[in-house]
Amino acid sequence: MSIAVFGSINMDVTAYMRRLPKPGETLHGHEYKLGLGGKGANQAVAARKLGSDVAFICRLGTDDFAKPAERELAGYGVDLSLVGRDASGATGLAIINVGEGGENYISLIGGSNLRVDLSDVERARPALEQASVLLLQLEVPLSASLAAAAIVRGHGGTVILDPAPAPEGGLAPEVLTSVDMLTPNETEAGLILGWQPETLEQGLQAARELRGRGVAIAVVKLGSKGLAVAAPALETVIPAFKVNAIDTVGAGDCFNGGLAHALERRQPLEQALRFASACGALSTTRKGASAASPKLAEVEAFLARA
Repeated sequence: MSIAVFGSINMDVTAYMRRLPKPGETLHGHEYKLGLGGKGANQAVAARKLGSDVAFICRLGTDDFAKPAERELAGYGVDLSLVGRDASGATGLAIINVGEGGENYISLIGGSNLRVDLSDVERARPALEQASVLLLQLEVPLSASLAAAAIVRGHGGTVILDPAPAPEGGLAPEVLTSVDMLTPNETEAGLILGWQPETLEQGLQAARELRGRGVAIAVVKLGSKGLAVAAPALETVIPAFKVNAIDTVGAGDCFNGGLAHALERRQPLEQALRFASACGALSTTRKGASAASPKLAEVEAFLARA
């Protein structure tokens, strides 16, 4: 059994400052970091650091950002055999500003991520056929992601879609019925449904509506408030863990990596969501994206204290 991640890989340039600038305003930051990012890479690293075997299917360019991305992936123990090389595209890049409270805004240049296609799916078919869980996001072309989903589901695996960045027009019904679980945050749920949940109770309503549109399990993440889940045998809210957040970049990806790890270990859904919430909460107490995801012992110790 293993986890497959089909998605994006970037290098992140992150600036830390006292507050986020307003439009047209220039502010001094006090620190910057260059590190591995992209929702696919973040989720792959998060699951790998927890101890899962991870097959990561992605594309890098051949520019100066590709080598440090490869080095970081290898350093986390992620297998590089399914990382494609795009000679005509640049490696994806994210430019991130982070304020003292952990809030952020991100500019994303997709680069080689946008050139992922069915050839990447076919190249990874053996790994997809063996995967018990597949993690998807929306930073690579959707058609390729859905083709990967069909292979995994056809062999009895579970497909989790993190609908980020959510398209302005929402998601078509055939997308929702092509995956097993959807994990939007409140903003993404708002773009899909046409209204944005603000409370846990509204989050549960949103999760129910998403189920009504065809997805079997809907998990709506509401940041520091917690999450709501609607599933065939479970409808509940799970309050967030209280932590001192300094950087929320990648927290949702860490959540999804933790969720995949827990489900692969056959934890019941509610227990798996609590485990994933602990992963996401811990990641906000550290700087960075992939670098901030915790190891299994840290999550277990955190849960034992909670």
